Amino acid sequence: MLHELTADQESLRDTTARFLAATVPAGRLRELHDDDAGFDRRWWERGAELGWTSLLVPEAAGGGSVSGRPVVDATLLAHEFGFHAAPGPLLSCNLVAAALGAAGPAHAGILQGLLSGSLVGSWCLTEAHPDGHRPEGVTTSVAVDGGELVVDGTKRPVEAAAQAEWLLVTGRTGAGLTQVLVPAGAPGVRLEPMTSVDLTRRFGLARFDGVRVPAEMAVGEVGDAARQIEHQLQLGLVLLAAESVGAMQQAFETTLQWSFDRYTFGRPLASYQELKHRFADMKTWLETGHAMADVAASAVECHDPDAAELASAAAAFIGHYGAELLQDCVQMHGGIGLTYEHDLHLFLRRVTLNRTVLGTPSHHRRRIAALLAEDGGT
Repeated sequence: MLHELTADQESLRDTTARFLAATVPAGRLRELHDDDAGFDRRWWERGAELGWTSLLVPEAAGGGSVSGRPVVDATLLAHEFGFHAAPGPLLSCNLVAAALGAAGPAHAGILQGLLSGSLVGSWCLTEAHPDGHRPEGVTTSVAVDGGELVVDGTKRPVEAAAQAEWLLVTGRTGAGLTQVLVPAGAPGVRLEPMTSVDLTRRFGLARFDGVRVPAEMAVGEVGDAARQIEHQLQLGLVLLAAESVGAMQQAFETTLQWSFDRYTFGRPLASYQELKHRFADMKTWLETGHAMADVAASAVECHDPDAAELASAAAAFIGHYGAELLQDCVQMHGGIGLTYEHDLHLFLRRVTLNRTVLGTPSHHRRRIAALLAEDGGT
């Protein structure tokens, strides 16, 4: 990222980078392709000790940032996860932890499990219809029945659905929205695996058929969670943006070095005019991606009125041009860039996945248009 970092932020980023480089090199990522979870639980707990799950949680609830800017701090981690194509439920656990931390002490025990890495939580927001990535498009219902909440609906894709102990479900209660914690093993919950292009990140379909939980499992106010849900969505978008930019950075650096090391007809590839033009395009996309991710993160941090628009703008731009950059990197490597043995596909997979998790670029362009229409076109 391009933020001017404090010494503590540099330490957080450097510690994470060195830990990821040492524990999940490319060879290990290929091994995890055949692992059901896609990550090692003990490894994840070690990462939690480094602060991976606590940055978006208030200090009073057991979390805390290193700089007083928790969203920016979290994007530093996400950038390194992208730069190393690292495994683990970074996005899902942080979003659930952020929701529980903002809701007060009601779910302190579960939150502590997330902070320690001993529990995994997944946010169930998206649904399989055109508006399924927007809070306004939620159709899953959360009905009040005496002292219980009853959940009905289907969510997909849900990151780490099969690995999570707790599912944070976003549903509709009347005209409002509700968030509720559901044990993954509760009666009426059915989880089905989905295929992912990423080697290590796992997703699933979650069906809720009359699932009943005590009313105390609501996270925030029943029927009045729209503001918190919108903030969670913005957090998710800026984390995905930072991670994708990290993957773009690694791919660009790898390809640039390759172009100087590889010779054809006695000349390095980097000396050819056509390739220089393509590198100029890629560098422009990369630096713009950095800037847009940074601006969006700062806006979400400050609860800026334009935060939703900026987060979707970053998602739309980085989702589109990140894929363009990675495809160019593959093409410039020639035949070797298409092989499984070369590391480039690890970052192509990560960017390809990230551009769909919380809405595709086209989804976010439509979201921006809707937001501008609400503001009168200004």
